[in-house]
Amino acid sequence: MFTLSNKSKSLGLLVLLGLLVETGIFPIPPLNSTSVLAHEVEVSGDVAATFHLEPNHNPRAGATAKVWFALTRKGGQIIPLEQCNCNLAVYSPGHKPGDKPLIEPPLKAVSAERYKGIPGADIVFPEPGIYKLELNGSAKTAANFKPFKINYTVTVR
Repeated sequence: MFTLSNKSKSLGLLVLLGLLVETGIFPIPPLNSTSVLAHEVEVSGDVAATFHLEPNHNPRAGATAKVWFALTRKGGQIIPLEQCNCNLAVYSPGHKPGDKPLIEPPLKAVSAERYKGIPGADIVFPEPGIYKLELNGSAKTAANFKPFKINYTVTVR
């Protein structure tokens, strides 16, 4: 009986993968592709928030970063900004509980990806470091969800 070494098996798998990539059966995006989207999801009570920061979750000090929060209820129903008393606070590196926010950027309704009218803001981080973003909100009279508070950590270069 003919047996293959581990080296031969690995080489065979690489050849097979190469053929799949070449024929388009198993496409691989280019290494410099910017089409990969990074999102962070947090849950508080019955609200989930998908957070995204442009550019590519890689903000630079002194430059405008755009953030948005796709808020959803259990079941996936979108919560637009018009239904939420939402506030965003940005805390500086090394903040302590009870400290005042460094920035409280105004939220505006934005459309991003498949989401329409969700909370978004422009933020200029003053210097490199690790910042905490805190989004809290409660339902306006016509909406029905529990108050929430969600935190994200952002590293600014």
